[in-house]
Amino acid sequence: MTTHSSNSDSVDLPTSQQFYINGRWTNPAVPASLPVVNPATEEVVAQVARGSAEDVDRAVAAARAAFPEWSARSVESRAHVIGKIHELILERKEALAQAISLEMGAAIGFARAMQVPLAAEHVRVARDLLSSYRFRTVENGTAIEREPIGVCGLITPWNWPLYQITAKVAPAIAAGCTVILKPSELSPLSALLFAQLLHDAGVPPGVFNLVNGSGPEVGAAIAAHPDIDMISITGSNRAGALVAQAAATTVKRVTQELGGKSPNVLLPDADFAKAVPLGVLSAFRNVGQSCSAPTRMIVPRNRLAEVEALAAQTANALIVGEPQLEATQLGPIANEAQFNRVQAMIQAGLDEGAKLVCGGPGRAPGFAKGFYARPTVFSEVATAMRIAQEEIFGPVLCLIAYDTVDEAVAIANDTVYGLGAHVQGQDLDLARAVASRIRAGQVHLNYPAWNPMAPFGGYKRSGNGREYGVFGFEEYLETKAIIGFD
Repeated sequence: MTTHSSNSDSVDLPTSQQFYINGRWTNPAVPASLPVVNPATEEVVAQVARGSAEDVDRAVAAARAAFPEWSARSVESRAHVIGKIHELILERKEALAQAISLEMGAAIGFARAMQVPLAAEHVRVARDLLSSYRFRTVENGTAIEREPIGVCGLITPWNWPLYQITAKVAPAIAAGCTVILKPSELSPLSALLFAQLLHDAGVPPGVFNLVNGSGPEVGAAIAAHPDIDMISITGSNRAGALVAQAAATTVKRVTQELGGKSPNVLLPDADFAKAVPLGVLSAFRNVGQSCSAPTRMIVPRNRLAEVEALAAQTANALIVGEPQLEATQLGPIANEAQFNRVQAMIQAGLDEGAKLVCGGPGRAPGFAKGFYARPTVFSEVATAMRIAQEEIFGPVLCLIAYDTVDEAVAIANDTVYGLGAHVQGQDLDLARAVASRIRAGQVHLNYPAWNPMAPFGGYKRSGNGREYGVFGFEEYLETKAIIGFD
C-alpha cells in the first residue's frame, strides 16, 4: 500500500554551520559544508559544517582538559546532570522526532514511538546505574577499582541516529569520561539538537563535543588521535575495520557494533499464524535498516508454502508512504547509496534463482521520486546465495527451509555475522536449547519486549564489546587492582 501527502516540514536547528566544542557553538577551522538530503523528496534540506583534523584537535583538547574535573565529580552530581538530559529529551521529543524523520526518512509515527523513546531509555539507564554500581570492591586485601577510561571518540550511524548517540554518550559521561561525537554526515540534524539539549542540561564545557564530517576526514582523525583513549563505533564492517586499523598505532580500546544477518528460527511447534507476521514486521522495522533485523526466516520445509502466504499477506499490507503521514508504516530508504544497494541485492536474488514471493526491484508503486523500496520477500533461498549471506539493510526477507532442527541451527550459524537472532516455539525447553546453540550476542525468544539492560553486541564479524546496561557501561571503565588495601 502507498500513501502520499504534499506536507513539508522543517526543523529549527540551534545552528547547522558550526560545531559544539568546549561548551559553545564554534565555526569550523576551514569553512566547508555537507548537504543533508531528505530521502522522501531527494532535495537538500540543510547544510552542516564539514569538519577537519584541526577541528578534531580542538575538540580533543577540550575533552582532555575537562576530564580531570568531570571524572572526579561525585556519582550523584553526574547522575543529576544525566537526569536533566533525560528530562529534556522527553520535553523536546517532538522536535527530535521531526528531525529524525526529515534527515533519514523514518515514518513520523515510528520516530515518535520508537526512535526517540528508546533513545531516552539509554539515558535513563545510565542515570539509574550510577545509584547502584559499585566502583570499588574489596576482597582478600585487594581493592578492585573501576575508573573512567578517559577521552572517548564516538562514531555513530545514520539508521538510528539519536538512539545510537545516546547508547554511547550516556554511559560514557555517566562513567566519568569526556567525549567527541561524530554523527553520521547523512543524518546529523538530530545530533545538533542533542548537542544543544546537553548544553541546556548543564553539561560542563568540554565534557561533550560534536564535530560533523565524513568518515575519511573526521572519523579517521578521531580514530588515530593520540589523546583519545577509546573509540566506540557503530557502522559497517568496512568502516569498523578502517577505524580499528587507524586506532591500532596508539593501542587504544576499540568497541565495534557492526553488521548482522540475523536468523529467525521457527521451530515446528511455533504458532505460525502469529510468528510469521511478527517476523516480517521485525525484519522490516525501520524499513529493514537495523543491524539486528531478523532477515533470514528459517522454517520447516513442509510449512514453506504456508509461510510464503502469511509473509506475503503481511508485507503487502504494509503502508509505504511519505514520512509525515500518520498512517505510514515504512518511509523511504534513508539515502540514495543505500537505496541503490537494496535494489542491487534484490536483483541479485532474482539472478541467483530465489523465488520472488512479493515486492521486487524498483520504487514502491506510485512514487516517481524518493527512495521508496518495495517490501520484498524471497523464498527457496539457498544459504550460499548473496541475499542469504550479505547484509542488505532494507525491507528484504529471505525464507530458508530446513528438514531437522539440527539443520536449522546450522543454517542460523552459516554466516560471518553473529549479532542478533530469534527463536519461535511453544516448547520453551527446546527453544532455549536452540538459542544456546546459535552463535550470536543476543537471542530473542518468542518476540519479547525490548530490554535496555540486556547487553547488545556481536560474535564473529559483528563486532567487539557490548552496549546497553551494565555491560555497555563497563566498556568505558578501566580496572585497577590495589593490593594490600586492608
